Amino acid sequence: MAQIYERVALIGLGLIASSMCHAMRRAGLAGEIVGYARSAETRDIAREIGLCDRVCDTAAEAVKDANLVVLCVPVGAMEAVAKEIGPALKPGTTVSDVGSVKRTVVDAVGPYIPEGVHFIPAHPLAGTEHSGPRSGFAELFDNRYTIIVPVEGSDPQAVDRLTSLWTGIGALTETMDADHHDLVLAVTSHTPHLIAYTMVGVADDLRRVTDSEVIKYSAAGFRDFTRIAASDPVMWRDVFLNNKEATLEILGRFTEELFALQRAIRQGDGDHLHDYFTRTRSIRRGIIEAGQDTDAPDFGRVKARKK
Repeated sequence: MAQIYERVALIGLGLIASSMCHAMRRAGLAGEIVGYARSAETRDIAREIGLCDRVCDTAAEAVKDANLVVLCVPVGAMEAVAKEIGPALKPGTTVSDVGSVKRTVVDAVGPYIPEGVHFIPAHPLAGTEHSGPRSGFAELFDNRYTIIVPVEGSDPQAVDRLTSLWTGIGALTETMDADHHDLVLAVTSHTPHLIAYTMVGVADDLRRVTDSEVIKYSAAGFRDFTRIAASDPVMWRDVFLNNKEATLEILGRFTEELFALQRAIRQGDGDHLHDYFTRTRSIRRGIIEAGQDTDAPDFGRVKARKK
């Protein structure tokens, strides 16, 4: 593919940013990739492995003369980063992000975007339980959705250009407004993560089952809970603090459903259980048919990947 941006600056160099580096290089989408991370250790690793063309020691330096700036930091850090880089952004630059929550990012970052700079939030729905600059790989976004979230007054050409970058690195794209995005993600990601953290926490508390038994006999159900619950704790802390209303709404609905299932089990209501599981099974089939997973025994997951 042809180059889309002459210079891309990635602020934060974890899984998403490092995967963007590899994917942009694979497709030849960026003339130069510049990176910055708050941690000196992370910057040193990025330099050691040649992740970016340049790694800078300040965020303001990294965004200088960039055509695209992508904020790849936890949602709670977005405002401070935006405040720091705002004065260094040149007119015509696009600023985007990869945060799992959109309304609070819009509210936090928007005030620091100068006149003439395009602010177009986004969210790639892709990830693994690994983090850090060594964890990225070019295929992370292949056939996975990236949600583009234009704000009021977003320039259509800038939106199209950003969309072209994401499709160029393998992603499928959809456009949503911020509030609807946050509700959809509360259903599909945020609440399931909270439930996974809880389930793993419950297993840890059940002293009648030893730690070695939990580890040895983790069949697919519990094993997949642990995979989800291994995700970055800082990121997920910020997600729940910043998507509070939607997550609590869906969690309330989950609690109602759980009580109904408890009642069915207690009363021996097999018909209710069978009907419920039949309906939920069809959702799983829909996910497979949409190409967002496979029906392989291990769900098509790679057994091991180098960090």
